[in-house]
Amino acid sequence: MGRNPVTWLGSPTFPDAAHTALADTQLRGNLRRATTTIRGKRAAAVAELDDWEELRRAGAAIKDDVLAHLDTYLERLEEAVTARGGTVHWARDAEEANRIVLDLALARRAEEVVKVKSMATAEIGLNEHLEAGGVRPIETDLAELIVQLGHDRPSHILVPAIHRNRAEIRELFRREMPEEAPDSDDPAELAEAARRYLRRKFLSATVAVSGANFAVADTGSVAVVESEGNGRMCLTLPDTLITVMGIEKVVPTWRDLEVFLQLLPRSSTAERMNPYTSIFSGVTPGDGPREFHLVLLDNGRTATLADAVGRQALRCIRCSACLNVCPVYERTGGQAYGSVYPGPIGAILAPQLDGDLTDPQTASLPYASSLCGACYEVCPVRIDIPEVLTHLRGEVVRARSRRTPEALAMSGAGWVFRDRRRYEAAQRAGSLSRLLAGRDGRITSLPWPGSKWTSTRDAPAVPKESFRAWWRRTRG
Repeated sequence: MGRNPVTWLGSPTFPDAAHTALADTQLRGNLRRATTTIRGKRAAAVAELDDWEELRRAGAAIKDDVLAHLDTYLERLEEAVTARGGTVHWARDAEEANRIVLDLALARRAEEVVKVKSMATAEIGLNEHLEAGGVRPIETDLAELIVQLGHDRPSHILVPAIHRNRAEIRELFRREMPEEAPDSDDPAELAEAARRYLRRKFLSATVAVSGANFAVADTGSVAVVESEGNGRMCLTLPDTLITVMGIEKVVPTWRDLEVFLQLLPRSSTAERMNPYTSIFSGVTPGDGPREFHLVLLDNGRTATLADAVGRQALRCIRCSACLNVCPVYERTGGQAYGSVYPGPIGAILAPQLDGDLTDPQTASLPYASSLCGACYEVCPVRIDIPEVLTHLRGEVVRARSRRTPEALAMSGAGWVFRDRRRYEAAQRAGSLSRLLAGRDGRITSLPWPGSKWTSTRDAPAVPKESFRAWWRRTRG
């Protein structure tokens, strides 16, 4: 099997990409305004509920129960979907999922398919696979459409085009949709131009592709939540509907679904409920698509489930709250992560789904954090992202050769620490570094490899006398 396309091939490591992004003042301004606005609205929406913490705990408990009994719930889901006229396909990886969707589209002679915004299809690179197979995918979510028309990459889970401003979008529409070119960058006019363009696609498409926010095992019902109505059009108008869903998205019952339909909108769009919540169960004669296919996607999830610490990343409901509070994301943007999943959740989810911690770009993601903990505080399902980040950093170190500079340095430190005399000799030698300190008692410049530290931060001068020496002198 090939590499899971969760991270983009050829992307630079996060430190290199972040260095480039930090120089883009337009990008930083766009991100600061957008994330500040979203943070404020989310905080107000959450404050309306007295039982928000109880809801968070309930969401985490439901997700953990699902992960502990995933095989049972998935088999129950398959039985329920099949009983209601749907067809379930199992995909081990991106290659298999892409082949299933393309074969279904070609069998129905579709030249175009309309798509609902979906992280799962982005994760597997479905659009590129469909294009290569002669089927044109049409993104119908406004932000996803902007990214697609701009031959761009998304930079946010909820708002993929958050790095674009109105003027940039107007120019993009004029270039890529000349027949619907807007006269100004007024948001209403931009939306109207996209609406006219997409209406023709909705009315002519015979096949639609969607993701899924949740699926109820007991009834085989699939839930898709969105804010624009484009999803509702895709889910009801075409003859064939194909849904690609990560296997962790299943919930046991409708009562469990109720918890997440309260957690998700407040955490993502800062709304009490999503404007459009579409729930469909199999096929209903005379109502909606005549065929329904559910593709259950693994693509590294089973391997992630095997990690007792890392598996909590599979609780994620893709709300993006962690991105909006992350000081690192706000300054670098999502594209710097080189992953379909940016921000704090991407820093723990992408490396696990990708599964190759020896790859420099993937291995750099767990370090894309200040470990401030803001992400954990806002996560609606209580994913302890800082805990998983530090855990994955340890896995990265273990995956590297023992002869890396870091490994050799740690081995040398261990040799020093194992012997009291060596340790105290090292302390005496280290105290000489105080001679490099300025008048303020801080070291601002060290020779290599210490320069890797002082290039971005100061170091305090080492005291002339160690604690051990002081103790012997005063208490001995």
